[in-house]
Amino acid sequence: MQERALSVLAGLPADALELGRLFEAAGHELALVGGPVRDAFLGRLSADLDFTTSATPDETEAILARWGDAHWDIGREFGTIGARRFARAGAPDVVVEVTTYRTDAYDPSSRKPDVVFGDTLEGDLSRRDFTVNSMAVRVPSLTFVDPFDGLSDLARGVLRTPVDPRQSFDDDPLRMMRAARFAAQLDFAVDDDARGAIVEMAERIAIVSAERVRDELAKLLLSANPRAGLEVLADTGLAEHVLPELPALRLEIDEHHRHKDVYQHSLTVLEKAIALETGADGPVPRPDLVLRLAALLHDIGKPRTRRFEDGGGVSFHHHEVVGAKLVSKRLKELRFDKATVQAVSRLTELHLRFHGYGDGEWTDSAVRRYVTDAGPLLERLHRLTRSDCTTRNVRKAARLSAAYDDLEERIARLKEQEELDSIRPDLDGTEIMAILGIGPGREVGAAYKHLLALRMDRGPLGEDAARDELLAWWGEREG
Repeated sequence: MQERALSVLAGLPADALELGRLFEAAGHELALVGGPVRDAFLGRLSADLDFTTSATPDETEAILARWGDAHWDIGREFGTIGARRFARAGAPDVVVEVTTYRTDAYDPSSRKPDVVFGDTLEGDLSRRDFTVNSMAVRVPSLTFVDPFDGLSDLARGVLRTPVDPRQSFDDDPLRMMRAARFAAQLDFAVDDDARGAIVEMAERIAIVSAERVRDELAKLLLSANPRAGLEVLADTGLAEHVLPELPALRLEIDEHHRHKDVYQHSLTVLEKAIALETGADGPVPRPDLVLRLAALLHDIGKPRTRRFEDGGGVSFHHHEVVGAKLVSKRLKELRFDKATVQAVSRLTELHLRFHGYGDGEWTDSAVRRYVTDAGPLLERLHRLTRSDCTTRNVRKAARLSAAYDDLEERIARLKEQEELDSIRPDLDGTEIMAILGIGPGREVGAAYKHLLALRMDRGPLGEDAARDELLAWWGEREG
């Protein structure tokens, strides 16, 4: 692991090492810290170059002004100054952030620290979230600093706090979310003490802003193994405070096991949906947050709609409609953007639409409506619907897969014939007004909807037939 790290660190931009020499010449310490060091030991060269220094923000700014082509001080109140050195000889731009050593003091009612600048690298490392992020490399000497044995934890794949976890999470409750996120990103286990502290202190996450919680949740979902992080959230009770619909899916299984464990089913659907994401040139490039949110949350209406039927059966009638409303409410509370909220809610509402197609009775009109209702979400809906089949019945799984293959083939044929993505009536608003001799108003909209419904049911009519249908409809209204 050390050899791997040395190999990666040797590939640091020469500009970064030059920056270290400038700080050294000015009598200051400079060290690469946090994620870039951790990633180096994992054999990855991080695009982020985060440094910490003994220099004050003013002293740092003066050095960066000489080193870079541009610099900024947006994070000055936290001791952070940033700079960019533009590309040289075909190499990419080098962007750095340099933060003065800190020893923060926290108000128990807030996660915002009173920033106090420190005077040692070891002290600065002690205030970081986990030991695997509390390692540093001094530059330009490339001397490794690991006061909390983060390298051992990295080798074991364990997330442990550099100080008592209760103190760490009390100081900054968002670190509990970061534990779940790193479990997903790094596929690491949260150590027993830290896990126990999260269980005890989960409700303290309430003082963290919804935006910060959202950002951590999104990073978790966009990681390589979101299931591991979601299990941390659910198993520690943290999800009860940030995404309560997730643990609510742990419905008791009836004694005859006639319905699935909805929680485990949802995690499996998420994994299957991720496997169906495409490369950068495909219709759903990996990682896709909308698809992943929809896969995770598509069944959250089931707890509200569960009914035990006569004979021991269980039903969840209209859970997709109820679920769409719950999705919208939760994502809005987490401050997701409007487009994401609408897309995930719509996919939740549509995820059962396919069922019933397998008997082969769908008309062309039904296929057109399926495509039109999905709109730009069609490719995601394809993947969500396919992923939602988690049955262990091999024959049933094969039948559903073949049915969906057939549906996609029909969509492709109709799309080629009719340009389904942009279905419009055979007459536009201007033509409708001219034929009926009316001006803009509700009647035009009603006529447009009537012709669109005919187009969906019967396919392209042609202008003459559409004109006849419009006049007949208008005559019935007049009568």
